[in-house]
Formats: sequence, structure tokens, C-alpha cells
Amino acid sequence: LQRACEAAADLGTVVIANYNCPGQLVIGGDKAAVEKAAALAKEQGAKRCMPLKVSGPFHTPLMKPAGEALEAHFQSISFAGAEDSIPALLVRQVQSSVFMEDTIRRMGELGLDALVEIGPGKALSGFVKKTVPGLPVYAVESPADVEALEGLVKENG
Repeated sequence: LQRACEAAADLGTVVIANYNCPGQLVIGGDKAAVEKAAALAKEQGAKRCMPLKVSGPFHTPLMKPAGEALEAHFQSISFAGAEDSIPALLVRQVQSSVFMEDTIRRMGELGLDALVEIGPGKALSGFVKKTVPGLPVYAVESPADVEALEGLVKENG
């Protein structure tokens, strides 16, 4: 996929924006470059390339103006962190790739008993199941899901 992005860069910015789980990567950038990279990826053997409806080129260098705006805004806010690492990380985060697969693997290495995804959908739960299949993951979307999870926690101590 990286080679496809590099080959499509003549049409604009295109990068791997999300490394979600084995077999699922997301590219982002200028529309024409993304479309070309997706077509090249299909030619190179990608099983599926589908456009996502998003409101911006998140986690790509095209978000640099947003990062700069955040950085300027953070000048007026006091953070209690070593060398103000929180604002610097947030500025970088908006315009840098997301390494979800690495994060999930690290959580598995830490020996967690389970993970809980809170919010609409079960995308992150799917990433966990593909990345660390033996790690239990629970999706919580509703009050009924919270009650079910509470019952599981009580059962398993």
C-alpha cells in the first residue's frame, strides 16, 4: 500500500492514515491521489478498497493547518504535563498516522484481562479480534450493554 501511495503522489498528498488491524489500512489525502492509490492497490492485490465518508483528511499532512491552529490555541491554556507534552502530542496526532494495530498488540502484551469499547458501533472490537484474537473485547453501546457487562464482571470477579 505504501508503494501505491508513493506512485500516486504525483496527484497530491496520499498517505496511510490508519493502521487499524491486520489487513485493514486506511489511506487519506487529496481525493485524486487517494483514488489513484486505491486503484493501484487493487492492481497489486488488495482485496477491497472502499471510499469512506469523512469530513476531512484526518491523520495526514493536509491537517497541518489544523495542527497549527491547535498549537496557537494551546498557547493560552495551561497544561500540567512534563514539558507540556500533552499539547505537542495533540498537535502531532491530528496530522499523523494512527497505529491502532500496534496499540492493540501492546495492550495484549500488557496482559489485560479484557477490553471494553464504549460508543456507537463495534469497529474497534473487530480490530481487537483480528489483532489479538485471544483477548476478550466487549462493545458497549446502550444501557442494556452496560448492565450485561456489569453481570459479566460480577461473574468473572
